[in-house]
Amino acid sequence: MRYTLFLHSDESQAANFSEADWAEIKTAYGEYIGMLREAGVFLDTDWLQPSNTATTITLKDGARRIQDGPFASSKEQMGGYFVIEVDDLDTALAWAEKCPAAHTGVIEVRASAM
Repeated sequence: MRYTLFLHSDESQAANFSEADWAEIKTAYGEYIGMLREAGVFLDTDWLQPSNTATTITLKDGARRIQDGPFASSKEQMGGYFVIEVDDLDTALAWAEKCPAAHTGVIEVRASAM
C-alpha cells in the first residue's frame, strides 16, 4: 500500500541554521533516503518552498478566489513529503519514526485512497 509521510515543522527555525546545520540536515536526510531505497520502499520525495510562497485557488460558491500564503495560523508548516510503498500502517509508522523530521516536528502519515 502507498503511504505519504507529510513533514510538518516550524519553518521559522530554519532562519537560524548555519551552513554546518544545513550540511548535517542534508546528510541525515540522505541517509534516510538511502535506507528507504535499500529496503525497496522508496517512491518519491521533495522539499517544498516556504509557505509564504504558496498560492491556493478555490471555486467554492462559484467564484474563483486566489490567495497567497501562508494560510493557516499554526506553528508548523508542511515542508516536504516522502511517498513509500509498504504492507501496512504499522510499517509506514516505523519508517516515519526513522525520518529526521520526527525529531523536530510532526509527521502526518496517510494511506493513498487508490
